[in-house]
Amino acid sequence: MKLPFAIMRRHQVLAVLFTASVVSWIDRTAMTVALPFMKSDFHMTPVEGGLVMSAFFLTYSIAQVPGGLLADRFGVRKVTTFSLVWWSILTAVTGSVMSFVQMIAARLLFGLGEGVFFPCTAKGVALWFPKRTRGSANAIMLSSSRLGAGIAPLLVVGIMSASGSWRYVFLALCVPGFIIAAVYWLFIPNSPAEDRHITQEEMGILLAETAPAAVLPPRGLTTLREITRDPIVLRYVLIYFVFDFAYWGFLSWVPTYLIDVRGFSVLQMGVGASLPFLAGTVGVILGGWISDHWFSASRRIPITLSVLAAAIFFYLTLTASSAAMVLVCQACAGLMLNIFFGSFWALPVSTIHTDRIGVTSGLINTGGQFAASIAPVGIGAVLSASGGSYAWAFTLLIACLVLVAAISVTLPSKPRYRGETDAIA
Repeated sequence: MKLPFAIMRRHQVLAVLFTASVVSWIDRTAMTVALPFMKSDFHMTPVEGGLVMSAFFLTYSIAQVPGGLLADRFGVRKVTTFSLVWWSILTAVTGSVMSFVQMIAARLLFGLGEGVFFPCTAKGVALWFPKRTRGSANAIMLSSSRLGAGIAPLLVVGIMSASGSWRYVFLALCVPGFIIAAVYWLFIPNSPAEDRHITQEEMGILLAETAPAAVLPPRGLTTLREITRDPIVLRYVLIYFVFDFAYWGFLSWVPTYLIDVRGFSVLQMGVGASLPFLAGTVGVILGGWISDHWFSASRRIPITLSVLAAAIFFYLTLTASSAAMVLVCQACAGLMLNIFFGSFWALPVSTIHTDRIGVTSGLINTGGQFAASIAPVGIGAVLSASGGSYAWAFTLLIACLVLVAAISVTLPSKPRYRGETDAIA
């Protein structure tokens, strides 16, 4: 029996996860928008400003694999709720710090809380959605990050304009996190099997695809050691590392670039910083859909083409002759970066067994987030060494994207894991 979309329990779960992810990305992206104003309060150099942004990504990357292990061991309900409460507390603490050292400490602790969340969402999608729709569901889930990051600059600028201080931004943003934590704890169970509200029809749909995995022992990679030695997984980690260096190196410095180089006002900067993320919201969904429907037999094609297109728009952003063209090129870069993002994650989420999706997705994301932890300070160092020239910074970012494309073309057309017999959905 085909169920109407509105009454499917898995879509309600996805909606809560989506909202939680939007909140998480608003909280983390607020720092990039508020940083130009924090720098004057704490008298930061470009390298110190990069360290503030990198501190979050350092502990965020460290928490990925432990977060996946915790979700696989204790269930997503407890771990996700703890993550939401933890980072909401640290969001409020960020608005109360009184020194550069305190800011670094707050960002390090904040990153630990948010780092646990991503593998929980990946496991949640794998548990609640059949494999044939998992790629698209995961793309929708991932798009929430771009929507949250796109909303953040507008929200931060609005709060700052009304309050006159960046501190009130973080004090206000902690509230939604506590609310969604309560919603998640009260309404979302660990799995469909523990859900009192799921219908028999929908449970039948899920069991039809997951029953073989429940009866047979987990296939292929079963331990962290084996996962870390698998060549395909390691290639994913390398690709995501290089990509995220370019991605966060670009987006972390966009607000400062728009103000310092392009002469944007605070309001113009807020709009400009939002555009890559808002365009990326569409791009993530489009990337997952394209990979599922057009390139299921060769998913490396949208991965490679989208990242090369992003490199072109990076160059055009640097060389654009007008403010309007800068905004257009930024938006197009954001679109292409996130088409890559959606099409890239369609691979692991469609091929990794649900019993190990938490830890494996955490491992892949660790590579990306470690790169994100060094990208802001790395770009800050390039700017300092070049006397503030963004041409050198953009050259480095473009080179990273070209390298991603070169590695991506080496991916198998239809990756399989040791012991797996099913092809990509």
